[in-house]
Amino acid sequence: MPDPRFFPPPEPVALGVVAGRVGAELADPGDSARVISGAAPLDSAGAGDLSFFENRKYAADLAATKAGAVILAPAARALAPEGAALAVCADPYRAWARATQFLYPSPRVAEAGIAAGAHVDPTASLGPGCQVDPGAAIGAGAELGARCRVHANAVIGPGAVLGDDCSVGPCASLSHCILGDRVAVYPGARIGQEGFGFAMSADGHETVAQLGRVVVGDDVEIGANTTVDRGSGNDTVIDAGTRIDNLVQIAHNVRIGRNCVLAGQAGLAGSARMGDLSALAAQSGVAGHLRIGEGARVAARSGVIGDVPPGATVCGMPAVPIKRFFRSIALWNRQLKTQGKGR
Repeated sequence: MPDPRFFPPPEPVALGVVAGRVGAELADPGDSARVISGAAPLDSAGAGDLSFFENRKYAADLAATKAGAVILAPAARALAPEGAALAVCADPYRAWARATQFLYPSPRVAEAGIAAGAHVDPTASLGPGCQVDPGAAIGAGAELGARCRVHANAVIGPGAVLGDDCSVGPCASLSHCILGDRVAVYPGARIGQEGFGFAMSADGHETVAQLGRVVVGDDVEIGANTTVDRGSGNDTVIDAGTRIDNLVQIAHNVRIGRNCVLAGQAGLAGSARMGDLSALAAQSGVAGHLRIGEGARVAARSGVIGDVPPGATVCGMPAVPIKRFFRSIALWNRQLKTQGKGR
């Protein structure tokens, strides 16, 4: 069970209500009135808990679970223990995500107002229901929509614009940026600082003024200690629905499409482009001015030095199509075996 100190237990709710919210169908309609009072993994769930099953590696956990109800796919019904109510759907993990959001909704603004110790410039504009925590600072001309939460010691620079229901985590800093609605900025993230732009010379490097902004669409998440540089001329743009993990570097003039995913320690050099629904796995890097096509995927710890076509999956350093990468590994292993036999 989630620790109640951090995740208040939900109000008990009928399983039928939960199933309706997540798009699942009960295997036995008679289980509709069964009471759900929490959510937990298969191996630790109790009689009042909802759990889920998707990966067959955990079939033994499913068979032994004490969960009161389990979300699973139709093909997995035979693996479930007797006594557990079954909520059946085509995509159990997505349904589980919706169920946890329903049972444990993200905390909204607890108490609207400006806390003692916070500083809000008189020319800043805060929408109704905003909460500004101690130590936070909001600069001149900044605009916050309704119900925004600015956590302790966060800094929102002059002129920055936030839409409705945004959250800025502790010690994050925002400048030269325009954020849409429901944007979540996690602790320590840096948005809108100068990009890494200068003219190199033996006589000393000349800094190029970074005159663009960062423009972020609705429903974007920007992870802890991630950095998003403002554009040097054009804007740096992150389109709606994109999820960015912790410790990601996004350089000036980068454009990231809709519903993209960037995992921890990935990096995009200046003016790189990511098409809609594309993904960078952990510690992957993309050189400047390249294009990652729509729906393309870059495997972990890959180095991209050329454009990636739409829908492709690439892997390696330098990154190549993943089938080619694994063929190369197989050939290399066969060569090593051949050399070993000849000794």
